[in-house]
Order: sequence, then structure tokens, then C-alpha cells
Amino acid sequence: MHPKVAISSDFFSSVLRLPKTQQEKAVKFMELFRQDPSSPGIHYETILAARDKNLRSVRIDQAYRAIVLAPERGDVYILLWADKHNDAYAWACNKVLKINPENGVLQVLESQHIDEAQQIQQSTAQQVKQGLFEGIKDRHLVRLGLPVELLPLVRQVEFPAELDDLKAKLPDEAYEALALIADGVSLEEVLSVYDVSLHDEPAQVDTNDFASALDLADSKRRFLLASDDEALQSMLDAPLEKWRVFLHPLQRTLIFRDWNGPVRVLGGAGTGKTVVAMHRAKWLAEKSLIDSDTRILFTTFTKNLTFDIEQNLKHICTPEILRKIEVINLDAWVKRFMVKQGYPIKFVFQEPDATRQLWEKALILKPDEPDLPDSFFHEEWEKLIQPHNISSLNDYIKARRVGRGVQLNRALRKAVWPVFENYRLGLNDAGLKETEDAYRDALTLIESKSIQLPYTSIVVDEGQDFGLNAFRLMRKLVPEGQNDLFVVGDAHQRIYGSKVILSQCGIKITGRSRKLRINYRTTEQIRRIAVYLLNGIPFDDLDSGIDEQIGYRSLMSGDEPVIQCFDSAKDEVEFIINALKELSEPELAKACITVRRHVDMDRYLAALVDNGIPHYQIDQNTQDNNTQAGVRLATMHRVKGLEFDYMYVAGVNEGVMPLNFLDSDDLTIIREHEQRERSLLYVAITRAKRFCAITGFGKVSSFIR
Repeated sequence: MHPKVAISSDFFSSVLRLPKTQQEKAVKFMELFRQDPSSPGIHYETILAARDKNLRSVRIDQAYRAIVLAPERGDVYILLWADKHNDAYAWACNKVLKINPENGVLQVLESQHIDEAQQIQQSTAQQVKQGLFEGIKDRHLVRLGLPVELLPLVRQVEFPAELDDLKAKLPDEAYEALALIADGVSLEEVLSVYDVSLHDEPAQVDTNDFASALDLADSKRRFLLASDDEALQSMLDAPLEKWRVFLHPLQRTLIFRDWNGPVRVLGGAGTGKTVVAMHRAKWLAEKSLIDSDTRILFTTFTKNLTFDIEQNLKHICTPEILRKIEVINLDAWVKRFMVKQGYPIKFVFQEPDATRQLWEKALILKPDEPDLPDSFFHEEWEKLIQPHNISSLNDYIKARRVGRGVQLNRALRKAVWPVFENYRLGLNDAGLKETEDAYRDALTLIESKSIQLPYTSIVVDEGQDFGLNAFRLMRKLVPEGQNDLFVVGDAHQRIYGSKVILSQCGIKITGRSRKLRINYRTTEQIRRIAVYLLNGIPFDDLDSGIDEQIGYRSLMSGDEPVIQCFDSAKDEVEFIINALKELSEPELAKACITVRRHVDMDRYLAALVDNGIPHYQIDQNTQDNNTQAGVRLATMHRVKGLEFDYMYVAGVNEGVMPLNFLDSDDLTIIREHEQRERSLLYVAITRAKRFCAITGFGKVSSFIR
């Protein structure tokens, strides 16, 4: 039997830290190793001081070594680490690889943490301590991923903050599960999330069977079987982007299975929703290869995101698979469809001046009583009339206006209706369509002509930004049945659309709703600041419930974000420029300055030019190009879907955030606007991976005071 060879996620990370010459040698060694780990060209050396006697050293060159797990029993080899000779040996001496006796997962432990736990156990052997996890059996904690050796560390935890202090000492899966319990999620619910049983029968786990351990989903979050040529090549092409290969077990359960109907996946910023959506599209496309005429439709709200998604899909899909996936934002799809059917359309956003003039003409008809601001009519149109397809006065009189703020009886509705009627006539005369009209027209055409479309499945990213008519249309684009709709979204990041209830669009998700809680992008410190912006605001779950961020955590730690107010714009710009000057050229390309308004960008752009700092502007019609040098500049709307190591959220001033353009004193409208602005700032902050500065000058926004 051919040996089973695996490569750890840490090995890829360690290779990236090597000098360029040694990186190339390490890759060549990896190829030799995966082909035949018993080759005479590989010289295994015993590491005498290693705690784990299964660890060996192998030579990359005279000065550099790789650390390998080579158990005495079985035919399994795992590449773990690469470094200078002494540093590699030091790494190996502090590591122990263990198979969890309850769930069979292969885990990498640090010997110093095992020693610390043993010391705690010895010192508290005669003490009875009421800890945070009192009442939960040891074996249930172990089943959730906590190594037996580290139980004493967790048993001494009394408060959630103490668990956070232990994060670096625990395997990711253990910390995730314990954090959920610490946040108030019941043990039963946590066990169900991780598909773990409460039964007390002894687990049948062979703690020496490394081959079986590597086949488990929780092991695959950190170990890649080298027999997977396609996945390995993806890592060699761009090793930093681990999302291509190393998936969380919960992500795997969402991606690699047949669902008997629509699925909704929720998750906070950075939880990998788009990663899940892309891998799901790939898996569906692979399943449908035998039928050359069918397609997987991958759609999202904005054109910008489709650019980024299409580029990322190229990294995980072969050309053959990629041809099965159609990536297009819904507006563009509708426009193309209508043209093909002989009904060309022109969207209102293509003619902003014309739309403004149409509203001006329509608002001449607004009544003297009640004295309503212009914003009321815009809001009523966008939040009620369009999404609910109200086309007549009779429809408007019957419509429920729950949550609209201003109370309108029958007589008042009659008084305001002429404004909407006149605006609609103006649109028709000008040959313009709002997106809601276009969605409705496309749906009507499909139904009236019984048009059959080639899609077997639709994957929807950023589902929170779509409205009712968009989902009604998508429901019609694909036949109801297995694997038909897969929707990912997060109402906390809603910066375009309005609240939607999927069941009202014919999309029934009962029993097929899941949630991702682990943030892979930002540090915990950045996540906390972002979440703080949204505290106390209820957010929907894209259906008829409320989505809370209980258990939403990051596994990474870093510096606290910088929040600073400056006396003047000059001082703020100087702070950002000085910070950018400290970055190396590669780091600069991973930094971004983001602002609320296009007009504010000029201030920072001029400063970059004056100081000779290279820059690259990402606008509505361009995507981020990693071959371009320099700091990125973009609006907060444009950075959605992107990520940067260093994020400068600039110009967060009163009147800018929230953007001061409302002429309404309606509290409902004001609250909705502020919530949307808070979500936009949340999106901007959570694009940061390592460092985030939130700055303003003069009178800064109340959001960051």
C-alpha cells in the first residue's frame, strides 16, 4: 500500500517565511516527499530532545530543516514545519501530536501547555473549584475537541474573559465550542452544532491510527492530504490563501452535501460565507459536468463583487468546472435577459439626472396637508410601493404600512398617491426602469412565456442586500428541488437592500438554516470594536426571525484598533501618511485608506502624491489588482468583499458618518438611516486583518466618540 502523506497548514506558513532560495528548495523537497516519503534521498534524523518521539528532522539544505511526523506504526507521514536548523529543532521539541480519544481528531499541542496543565492539576488536586464549565462532563468537553491533557487549564476558568486568555493554548475547535458555551449557548445546542452526541458509550478511537484521523473533517481544517493534486497545486500557487483548501468542518458540512431545498447560511463579517458559497458552486458544478447544457448561477448584488468572486473561483476551479459556473450580478443578468427577449431596458442609475428631474416634477403634486418632507415620498416608494408591487391607489389603500412611522388614513393616502403615480408615468415615458421594475418584468416574462432556463442551482452571495422582487425572481430561475438555492448573508452588513422575508418569496428554508460563528479575517480586538457599533440594534435573519451575534468570535489576537480624533484635517492626514511611511513596499500594497464619500478621497490622494507614496485607486469599475504597488484607496461601499492587513478608516466626522442628507424628522426614517450607516462602518472596519485605525477631525462622528 502506498504511504499516506499529508501537509499541515503550518508547514505552508513556515515555508512562506523562508528566504526565496530556501522556499524554492522546500517546494522541491515537498514534491519529492509526497511522491515517496521513504525515498533514499530523504534522510530522517531523530530529534533526541523531542517530547514526541514520532517527530523527525529531514534536510532541505545544509542550513534548513523540515519537521516530519513519521510514526513507528502505520504508513503515515506528515510535513509539519520548515525553518533554520536550530529553530526547526526548537519548534519540534515543544510540539506533541495527539489523536483525541473521544472524537479521533489529530491535534497539535505544545508541551509547555501540557506541563502547565499538569502543574495546575497537582496543585489543585485537593481543592473543589466552581468553574465556568462546572456540570459538564470531562468526556463531553473532550468530545468537543479539548485535549485530555489540557482539561485542568479549562477547569480552572471561572469567567469568560479567562477563557479568552487561554485561546492561544487550545486547539481551535476546543476554543470555538467552549466560547459558545461561555456566551450562553446550551451544551446540547453546541453539541448539535458540532454533530456530537451526548451518549455515554465509550468512544471507539484508536489513538495510534493517524491514517483514520487524517480523514476526519476537523483534521482537514489543518492537514491536507498530498494525494489531492488539485488542492496542493492551489496552495503552491498562492499559499497564503488557505481558504482554498483548509475548510472548517462546519463549512464542509454546508458545502459537500445534497440539500433537499433552499439553504440559508448566516454569519458575521469574516466568517467565510463567500468562501462557502464559492466552494459550494464548485462542488455543484462538478456534480453537473455530465450535463453540458446546464449551469450553476452565482449571483450577488454589486458588479464589483462579481469581479472579485470570478477571480477567486479561477484559483479553485479547473477551466472545465469554471465554464459551468456563470458569475454575474443580478442587475446585469436581468438586463441581458430582457435584451435577449427583445425588451431592452435602461436602468435609472444610468440616468441619475433624469431621475432627479422626474422626482422634482412629481413632488409638485404633493399635498399641503399633511406637510410631508420630500424624503417621505422617496422612502415610501423604496420601502413600500416598489417591493410590494403596488401599482394602483386601491393597492396603496389596502397596503399594510407597519414600521413606516408616519400614519396615513384612507384620505391621506389618496392625497399623496398622485406623487407616486406621476413619478411612475414619468419613468414609463422616459423608458427608464428601476431595478424593482426590471426584476418584476423579467419574472412576468418568464411566467407568461414559460421560459426554461439552464440553471440547476443558484448560489447567492450577500443575500441581505437583495429585496423581495429579487428573491421572487431567483426563486423562478431554478426549478424547486434538491440543491436549488443556496443563500449566504448577514443583515448586520446590509448597506443596500431592505429587510426581506424569504418565505414570502416562496423560498422555504425550514430545517435548512445554518450559522457560521468563527471570524477568520480579523483579530478579536478589531471584531469587538466593529460589533460594538451595532450593540442594541435588532437585525433580521433574512426570514422572520432575529439574528444575534452570540458566539461570534475570532481565533486571532492583535493590537487594539486606534481610534483618534485630530484637531484638523491636516493633522489627520499627517498621522496616516506617517503610518504608511513605516510600512515596507509589500506591506503598503496590503494597506487601504477608505472613506465614506468620493469627494473626501481627494484629500488623502493629494497627500500621497505630495509624499511620493505609491497608490492604487479601487473604484466602481475596477477590481483590486495584487500586481499593482501602493496603498489602496476606496470608498466604504467599494471595500466590501475585500480585505487588507492595514486599514485606515478615515474622515469619520459628524455629518459624514452618518451621512447628513436627510430632510426628515420622522424617527423611523432617521433610525433606519443611522442603522444603515453603522452597518457601513462595520463593513469597513471588518475588512482589516491585522491593524485598524479609525480617525476623524474636528467634530468626529458620534459613532466613535
